[in-house]
Amino acid sequence: MKISTKVQSRNNKTLSLEKVGIIYNVRHESAEEVANTLESVLKSRGFPDIAKYKVHGKKARSEVDSKIGLAFVVGGDGTFLGAARSFSPYGTPLFGINTGRLGFLSQLKPSCIETGIDKIINGDFVIDERLMIRNSAENEKEFHTALNDVVIKGGEISRTAQLFLYINNRHVCDYLADGLIISTPTGSTAYTLSAGGPVVVPEMEAFVIVPICPHSLTTRPIVIPADEKIEVKVKIDSEFISVTSDGQDSIKVDSQKTICISKNEYKARLITLKSDNNGFYGILREKLHWGISPHS
Repeated sequence: MKISTKVQSRNNKTLSLEKVGIIYNVRHESAEEVANTLESVLKSRGFPDIAKYKVHGKKARSEVDSKIGLAFVVGGDGTFLGAARSFSPYGTPLFGINTGRLGFLSQLKPSCIETGIDKIINGDFVIDERLMIRNSAENEKEFHTALNDVVIKGGEISRTAQLFLYINNRHVCDYLADGLIISTPTGSTAYTLSAGGPVVVPEMEAFVIVPICPHSLTTRPIVIPADEKIEVKVKIDSEFISVTSDGQDSIKVDSQKTICISKNEYKARLITLKSDNNGFYGILREKLHWGISPHS
């Protein structure tokens, strides 16, 4: 059986199936077995070139081959986030098979692999582009990217800090808090949600700014356009502050330096299979029981 190596999505984007990759997290008990099953299904459907890559934990970075036209990610959302940071610079679409818990990003269940692959072959999917965020320290060329969020905290985990927020070079507000989360819409259902932030539809071009445990009765989350330039200055009795991307990629920055945050130049590309109940609101209801009465 041969397949077409070029497939058109339902939103008129071309997907190359000439070479595909399988990234799987061996820290998940069933991930290797699922990856092997996926490989067998792909071979039976006539995929010409399949590469497999192990990652040891969600913080590990996978190998990247820029020739891969589609990357299957077997694991949880943490594994997916790591793959997004690795593959998004090359414009590689990602498709998640969930062996974790919630699976907001990894939508397909292992039991539905054959059905899912057939939908991809038949073009019954869309390729969504998701906003990514980047951060860097003042006057430094190196930057870090995230699909979910950037979290700024003081050097000591339990230490409260003063954080000063600037947007487009204008002083907006001061926080006395455990830290500050700057989130994309994709990340609005992650750490931001736990900190009291709003749920934002993934297609929106916006950032959500939420303080962590603020010492204030008036502090509220704020949603701003993604084109705004954000700067955060921190005052703390410590030599460094911690800046973490997607809860995985953490760096220590001189506490005297300003953290600069902006929209990333490229976006993450996610493949979503089309069905009647897997839209964003359906996922909220299924994963978080959003909008469901206690009687349900």
